[in-house]
Amino acid sequence: MVYESILFDVQNGIARLTLNRPDRLNSFTIAMHLEVREALERVKTDPSVRVLVLTGAGRGFCAGQDLADRAIVPGDAAVDLGESIEKYYGPLVLTLRALPMPVICAVNGVAAGAGVNIALACDIVIAARSASFIQAFCRLGLIPDTGGTYFLPRLIGTARAMGLAMLGDKLSAERAENWGLIWKCADDGKLVQEVEALAQHFSRAPTQGLARIKQALQASPANTLEQQLNLERDFMRELGHSADYREGVSAFMEKREPQFRGRG
Repeated sequence: MVYESILFDVQNGIARLTLNRPDRLNSFTIAMHLEVREALERVKTDPSVRVLVLTGAGRGFCAGQDLADRAIVPGDAAVDLGESIEKYYGPLVLTLRALPMPVICAVNGVAAGAGVNIALACDIVIAARSASFIQAFCRLGLIPDTGGTYFLPRLIGTARAMGLAMLGDKLSAERAENWGLIWKCADDGKLVQEVEALAQHFSRAPTQGLARIKQALQASPANTLEQQLNLERDFMRELGHSADYREGVSAFMEKREPQFRGRG
């Protein structure tokens, strides 16, 4: 498929998806949503893919929704923003969370509005030191959507979530790391190198086990301890029968690097 709003390729187990509307800070249009959806479907169904790297082209990661794509014209009927969440942003977040592999988000510049929360839907977020995060919704009389009201209090607590959501202040990448909003802040000149090293690591890792780690951690907040213990039991039972577990134990005993099969 030829894409107009994104760049996408798969090589050596690594899928790379780049939001590619740099002149609009990679803000989303319906056309962009459809292209991202198609690319993620390819990631999900391609057994060779063992890690996804999501980033943006140019000087920003993503400025959220392109307001020009749903401009309000005086006299026209109001835009149904709930439909936008239901059809596009909601499915995007759920897909990223459910992918059976690690998802790395490389925030190369400003992430604003839905762009912040798309990043937070990923498993590991690494941001350039010059990057920033802005929950800009309050400036338009809206709420943090695309999972923002879910991710923020869980990651940084209610007090900080309230401040970011109600004030719309810019949060630096360094403070985002200190608060636990993201995994790591990297110097601008080292962002690509750090992300590449992590992607290479995951491309050789036991993908099935990592997918179950994602599922277990995502389920934990809603589970009782007993429910979580039962989930751990079920996942351990499954993974104990996997080829990657057998390979991991053999490699440990033989003092060699394991050759994990991944999703295959």
